[in-house]
Amino acid sequence: MRVSELIEAMASSGKSIAVAESLTGGALLSELISIPGASNVVQGGIVCYSTESKTQVLGVPAEIIEQYGAVSAETAIEMASQVAQKFSANIGIATTGVAGPDAQEGKPVGQVYLAIAGISGSEVLSLNLTGNRDQIRHGTVSAGIDLLGKYSGT
Repeated sequence: MRVSELIEAMASSGKSIAVAESLTGGALLSELISIPGASNVVQGGIVCYSTESKTQVLGVPAEIIEQYGAVSAETAIEMASQVAQKFSANIGIATTGVAGPDAQEGKPVGQVYLAIAGISGSEVLSLNLTGNRDQIRHGTVSAGIDLLGKYSGT
């Protein structure tokens, strides 16, 4: 799905989104707001790159990270839920994973979790991407746009 189509469809259906990003470092939000009219849909975003920022700034319970790790489906869902609440958005989307060059928490380079939460419940997508750091980050952004389109019914 093209980002412009996604933004247009979400705007016409009155849906709003907030973004929480780790490995993508703001790239997903940047892609969304590159479209004219995005301000009708995008409420805001938080880059929570460190584990501490996931708990202290975003509000992911420390117990979730302790039990499952910062790179996990459970953490991704919490990130998506928390960012949606913080920005009063219908939908929250989150990225967490390992872009490289080294494994993290026993997770291999390319292990990514995308989560979405909001008006239709929550969903998490586990990806095993290949390539260099930039390719993994770009693949995550592309998958996030696709997931958002499917979830929001656009």
